[in-house]
This record gives sequence, structure tokens and C-alpha cells, in this order.
Amino acid sequence: MAKNGVFMRLDKLVSSQLYGVSRADVKKLCLKKKVSVNGKLMARSDVKVSTEDEIYIDGERLVYKEHIYIMMNKPQGVVCSTKDGGSRTVLELVPEKLRREGLFPAGRLDKDTEGFVLITDDGELSHRMLSPKSHVPKTYFVRLEKPWQESYKDIMAEGMIIEGDNGKEKCLPAEFTGSEDSEFECTLVLHEGKFHQVKRMFGTLGNKVIFLKRTHIGGLALDEKLALGECLEIMHKDVEKLLTC
Repeated sequence: MAKNGVFMRLDKLVSSQLYGVSRADVKKLCLKKKVSVNGKLMARSDVKVSTEDEIYIDGERLVYKEHIYIMMNKPQGVVCSTKDGGSRTVLELVPEKLRREGLFPAGRLDKDTEGFVLITDDGELSHRMLSPKSHVPKTYFVRLEKPWQESYKDIMAEGMIIEGDNGKEKCLPAEFTGSEDSEFECTLVLHEGKFHQVKRMFGTLGNKVIFLKRTHIGGLALDEKLALGECLEIMHKDVEKLLTC
């Protein structure tokens, strides 16, 4: 066995990495001689192994990952939730090879909003991203019903006051940039996540959002090659970009 890494029971390690595979399932796989560790077939599933051991399940290498980070290009009509009574959830769009227990969307997008959603099982990272103290920027592409005005830039930079269910709410300063190609399109960078905030901000200015897409979280951009509803795993070197302010 490997001398490094984290040690845990074989059944616990395998079930943590494979979606829908229980510890009892791992025991059955061992009895069927379909589990090997460092080249040795394992007859028991309760032995201690290392996360750095070479583990094979039915001939396929199992590479241990403490957490997984998934970039999704969320389509309209899908909700950012682990469960929903009627609509599809983002978790239903995650392909089998990326699924594991404990996945959740780190933050939300409205049902009719497209774009970058992070799905992970890392609660600590999610907390750091969503904490009001972090002010992790989120960038949105916006298409408006009426032409945008130059005045939007200064108004949003000062921190707008918008109406809410509990009265008026003060927004943190936001960065508005009007498109050079269209008087109806712009980008907006927020440093917080109030309910329906983008729509409410433009509504306060007498305009209406007709299309909204999140393009960046922190310093990480949504992959332009990722089609609506598709996912890809974020490599570890890019994870910290999510927290870049």
C-alpha cells in the first residue's frame, strides 16, 4: 500500500467517488474479484487503503479526488436546486461520469437566466465564494428592451437603491459597460447576489432585461465552446480563479 495520502476504508473511498455505488456494492464487487489495489485483488472491502493507491474497479482506474468542480452552461428553464417539484434541476444535467454524492450548485441563477453555474461538493469553497465579505465578482451579458443610457455607468458605480420585498435595498457599486455594437446590449459586473438584482436594477432605471447570461465567476470565464446544458470539469489550477476579485 502507498505510504502517503489519506487513509480510509476501501468501501468508503470507492463509494465517495462513484455515484450510486454504496459501501455494500463495493463489498459485492470485492467478492466478485473486481476490485484491485496496487495490483492485488481485494477480497474484503473494509481494509484501509490510501488515496494515493492504484485502485481499479472492474478494470478501470479510480483516481481519488477530494472534491469536484464542474462548470455548467445552464440553459433557460432549468433551476439551480438539488430538488424541484416540476422543473429540471442543474444536477439532472450533470453527466454520469461527473456525478457523485453531495453535489450542489454554488450560488443561483434565475430559471430564465443562462450561463455559468458552478456545481461542486466543496462546501468550504462555496462559502468563500458566496460570503458577503468576499465580494467575488459575477459578470453578466445583458440585452435590454430599450437602448441603454450613458448615465447608467455613474448611477450603478455609486451604488443604486432598488425596491425589494422588505422595502428599499442599497446595492454595492457595480460596473456597467455599454456595447459598442448594440445600444440594447451591455455587460454588468456585480459584487453581490441580491434576489433578481440585475432585473431590478434596470427596472429601477425604467428599462427591462429581455435576456441575461452569466459569463464569468471571479476571474474564470465560461468556456465559449460549452453548449447550453453541457458541463466540463474545472481543473484544480483554475479553481482559485473563481475567487479572484
